[in-house]
Amino acid sequence: MKFLTGLLLGLGFGIIIGLLVAPQSGEATRAQLGERGVQLRPEVFSEEIRARAQEALVQGSKLYSRTKTELTDRYARAKSGDL
Repeated sequence: MKFLTGLLLGLGFGIIIGLLVAPQSGEATRAQLGERGVQLRPEVFSEEIRARAQEALVQGSKLYSRTKTELTDRYARAKSGDL
């Protein structure tokens, strides 16, 4: 019960402090977010995400090939007793 009381008091104080020290009103913040939303076009992000995903796929494929080769070599050496 003490934990729940402390949690609710902390939440209340956090909300009050947030309202008191907010740099601008909620309306101004929403307007600013709306402007930035217009600046950030989905097609730009889509292309960037697609390029990053492709690069990650290429790097993952290289890492897989390198690891597979290394493990195959180690297995062969272990099997022949050359470790």
